[in-house]
Amino acid sequence: MEQLLTEIDHVAIAVHDLDAAISWYERAFGATVEHRETVESDGVAEALLRVADSYIQLLMPTREDSPVAKYLERKGEGLHHVGYRVDDCAKALESVKAAGGRVIDEAPRPGSRGTMVAFVHPKTSFGTLIELVQEPG
Repeated sequence: MEQLLTEIDHVAIAVHDLDAAISWYERAFGATVEHRETVESDGVAEALLRVADSYIQLLMPTREDSPVAKYLERKGEGLHHVGYRVDDCAKALESVKAAGGRVIDEAPRPGSRGTMVAFVHPKTSFGTLIELVQEPG
């Protein structure tokens, strides 16, 4: 079978206070924000801190009914999901379905910074929420 995952795109961390988390990463590691965006459709504000060719994605809910707000309520701050970069999000998503995987997104949808994304349910992937990420262009 063809390898569909090309690299780790990001590790996402759910936080209550985005500015405080950014400040801590700056003080502790010298990390700086490369991209910051509010994704209204997901109800989150995010900050991306570059680490080599990948990111640490800090996520803060912007509304109480967002998946990240519900996660924080249930589990508190911490690791939320892992994003894997793929060349073709639709193809990778179909491969997950063909392998009997449960998906959250039936088709790729727009993500932050112009990407196309789709989520794989953690019950399928051994307890880890997975985001498939296709870079723009």
